[in-house]
Amino acid sequence: MTRRPPLRRLLIAPVTACLAVTLAWSSPAGAEPSTAAFSSAIDEILTDPRLDGAQASVLVADAATGRTLYEHDAADRLMPASNTKLLTSAAAMDLLGPDYTWTTDVRTDGRIRGRTLHGDLYLRGTGDPTLLAEDYRALAGEIAAAGVRTVTGDLVADDTRFDDERFHWGWNVGDEQYYYGAPVSALTVAPDTDYDAGTVHLTIEPGDAVGDAPRVSVRPDTGFVTVENRATTGEAGSPLNLPVGRRHGENVITIEGSIALDAAPSGVWRSVWDPTGHATAVFAGALEDHGVRVRGGTRLGEAVPEGSRVLAAHESMTAAELLTPFMKLSNNGHAEVLVKTIGYETSGEGSWPAGIAAVNGSVASLGMDPGTYVLADGSGLTRRNWVPAKEFAALLTAVRGEEWFDVWLEALPVACEPDRFTGGTLRSRMCGTAAEGNARAKTGTLTGATGLSGYVTGADGRELVFSVVLNYHLGAAPKDIEDRIVVALASSGEDAPEAAGSAPGPDRRAPEHGGRTADGSAAPAEEAECSWLKPARC
Repeated sequence: MTRRPPLRRLLIAPVTACLAVTLAWSSPAGAEPSTAAFSSAIDEILTDPRLDGAQASVLVADAATGRTLYEHDAADRLMPASNTKLLTSAAAMDLLGPDYTWTTDVRTDGRIRGRTLHGDLYLRGTGDPTLLAEDYRALAGEIAAAGVRTVTGDLVADDTRFDDERFHWGWNVGDEQYYYGAPVSALTVAPDTDYDAGTVHLTIEPGDAVGDAPRVSVRPDTGFVTVENRATTGEAGSPLNLPVGRRHGENVITIEGSIALDAAPSGVWRSVWDPTGHATAVFAGALEDHGVRVRGGTRLGEAVPEGSRVLAAHESMTAAELLTPFMKLSNNGHAEVLVKTIGYETSGEGSWPAGIAAVNGSVASLGMDPGTYVLADGSGLTRRNWVPAKEFAALLTAVRGEEWFDVWLEALPVACEPDRFTGGTLRSRMCGTAAEGNARAKTGTLTGATGLSGYVTGADGRELVFSVVLNYHLGAAPKDIEDRIVVALASSGEDAPEAAGSAPGPDRRAPEHGGRTADGSAAPAEEAECSWLKPARC
């Protein structure tokens, strides 16, 4: 059975926000020189012409006291993009607990006689977003080890822990084929240890000669997802152009364009339309490989009957361990699984409305004012979230007193740390500055919206909380504006702080959204987090 730590704060009492700010920018009277210096620097940074006609919500506070040190329209509600994950992750630690796990099991209400199971075999998922094909093979191996060789009934998939709304109403339909917009189910499989549940990974290699169709492999490959390969192998040295798409409402992936004869293999991730069916197909194949024959068919979306017994089980990593791929790589699917899990555990309903209601209650108990923001999903992929910098700063300050804070802090991306699971979405930013290896923050990117909220320590040793949310800018996300603000904070207290207009050092960042993904295909409808596009240097 899945362990369920006690759920805290199910009845939330109103709390007073820990940060007091005014409506217009102000530097507190009698501010120390370091505060005055970075306040002037931020003012100058925000005059960047790329923000003409845009909106900026910025707040800086002393992390230890919560005292506001700088603000600029900090109460303005703006689209936070993936900064939304700060709320989701904090609520998950608060309500589920760091030790929470998901259990996937195989059950039956039939009887085993000899080598035959007389009845149906049930595969039940509870939301684990980290299941790999090898985990389904292990479950099948347990069935075979018990001596079962024949199942007279059907293979039945139970994904009823969550509701049947797979794609959030506020998401852009153009994003649904991309792995970061994958549908949400309580029973899924991921192709790799980034744990992009509900997706497949395709490897495309040139054919043997010019004009040949490229070779395509799919992971995990069960035949559930069909590939229509209309691409060709081009002349050596020709540009990579491989548009890869998935048809709406179908588990059919199409490949067009060309790949050069001398090109290296190209990898691309695409979501499946039916994640429950895909995961069940993976398990069915594993049963067959282990010599277990299911005589009946496959049924999806039916609950395990009362009185069933467990034949095999797999327990996931803990919620605390999940925070690393979730926050470092800004994984949308993990956020939504956490929201629906929170909904189920707090109200018995694994849905977005139930989960969001519980998240709102949790973050209210952690310093946020529920009357000042709107939360619609857990990942920030929807444009229907509206959160001011003031509220992010309130949350960042309040959680420092929680017993799980160190685990949560460790999950935040770290500026210019090259390892993907350390630096995450900040791994190529603020290199060669006082913020390198210092700033820990959550990034966020949508078309016309960008944000960066977290912690940084000034040169004078003072820990600062910051939140920068920028909206309605034209063109590419002005990430360097965020970086320059954080560098100014990291330099505060130095005799000669870095100039406000200076670049944040050598920037090894791949383009956030240059119209093409790593495989050369058309870019997503939304400007996206760099890690969502999976370029090699992001």
